[in-house]
Amino acid sequence: MATGTFGTAINCMDGRAQTPVADWIKIQHNVQYVDAITEAGADGILARGPSATVESIRQRVLISVNNHGSRIIAVAGHHDCAGNPVSKEEHFAHIKSAMHVIAGWGLPVRIAGLWVNDLGYIEVVATM
Repeated sequence: MATGTFGTAINCMDGRAQTPVADWIKIQHNVQYVDAITEAGADGILARGPSATVESIRQRVLISVNNHGSRIIAVAGHHDCAGNPVSKEEHFAHIKSAMHVIAGWGLPVRIAGLWVNDLGYIEVVATM
């Protein structure tokens, strides 16, 4: 087991979304480190596939949970996403769907759905 406390961010690869999400996890869940699992438009991928990429994300999450002891997984979408170019409302639906996919993995974690708005601030979409 790794030394320190960890959370997990499933986030877009877009650098604008990385720091706000990691900072939110650290502050809200009192952890030292955030494992970053990135894909272009990660919320859309978890919501719609492809299944091989969803499985790749799941395998990386398992490392974070099983080897680093992560007990919070945040899945995030963000404004002006090139990897998942849909409306804010569609992103929120994708984030909620992604949360249910993650919940289906049966891990002993809390799940948060986050939105990084056009100002770079976090909006909480939902928690489980």
